[in-house]
Amino acid sequence: MTQPLALVLYERLIPGSQLVNRLRDLNYRVLTIAEAEKLVESATAAKPLLVLTDVVSTGNDVCAAIGRLKQNPATRHLPVIAFGGDKSPELQAAARDAGADLIIGETGLLSHLPQFLDQALQVE
Repeated sequence: MTQPLALVLYERLIPGSQLVNRLRDLNYRVLTIAEAEKLVESATAAKPLLVLTDVVSTGNDVCAAIGRLKQNPATRHLPVIAFGGDKSPELQAAARDAGADLIIGETGLLSHLPQFLDQALQVE
């Protein structure tokens, strides 16, 4: 059986690498990228099951990248889980406005990841 692929965009080492390791523990293959401008291109080429993005970034406009992903006909169907921004409700609101399906604080992300994945992957 083929393992599902998760595309993870992150810049910050600690939450990003912990998330990647947790996804692998849950039997996901993981493709990581660090540049938000490559999100649509990477998602189109790799065809992941879902996308996880760290909205906290010093050099990337992650929310704009989420918006481009959701506007692209080839990638708009992908569930997007945005995480981080615990201390920035404005950043979380921007991710929601851009089209993120779930916005999660960094603190509960790893401990509740299986539930968040199930929620993001529910077919409506």
